[in-house]
Amino acid sequence: MAGEMFERIDRPRRLPDEIARSITTAIETGQLKPGDRLPTEQALSSQFGVARTVVREAVSLLKYDGVIQARQGVGAFVAEVGARNAFRISPACFEKRRQLTQLLELRTGVQADASALAAEARSDIELARIRACLEEMFEAVNDGAGAVERRADAEADFYRAITEASANAYYVEFIAMIEQKVQENLRSVAIKNAMAAEWGHSILDEHRQVYEAVAAQDAEGARTATRLHFERAARRLADRADIADV
Repeated sequence: MAGEMFERIDRPRRLPDEIARSITTAIETGQLKPGDRLPTEQALSSQFGVARTVVREAVSLLKYDGVIQARQGVGAFVAEVGARNAFRISPACFEKRRQLTQLLELRTGVQADASALAAEARSDIELARIRACLEEMFEAVNDGAGAVERRADAEADFYRAITEASANAYYVEFIAMIEQKVQENLRSVAIKNAMAAEWGHSILDEHRQVYEAVAAQDAEGARTATRLHFERAARRLADRADIADV
């Protein structure tokens, strides 16, 4: 436990996912055993060569999966095997992820067109509402992993506000149908994905670009920024082959 168990991560990628994977590998190979205390955030930050906030996200992912258990005032420990959640990918996980990916793909073009219309038709009051939703996303991310549901709901509110600003009831109805499908059948997947793949300020910048285009009444800019976000979101979801959703 005293040695340098982990290698630094230097390649540009989703760092929390990579750190969580490295810790999981250490557990699977016996370097860390059930009941072992995880190194402190500061120690992990130094070993991986990343900020402590990145380590905190990674540990939160492992806690979510039941791989790590926190003890108040003591630290984080490797969970006993019998106490862990099922964190291997099952057919049900793949199916739910496939459904959510398909809904993102379906939404991409429609949401992009709605954003373009919103850029042209939005009022100052509607723009203020859109901005408030964006600010809520930033505040949730700054508050940490415990605010993941708040972050996901703020994103849904953000694009709902944009769609309503399009002044086209059919777009509003279509997007509402997709959101209802997610809320009724895929919310757990969507929340887990928000933490694992849609977290952090680099992702928030995608939403900021949408807002800035709508604010500037740049219809084509809003269309392009929205399309890019949803295409990237679908790709990030499809690439998450190592994290369970149920």
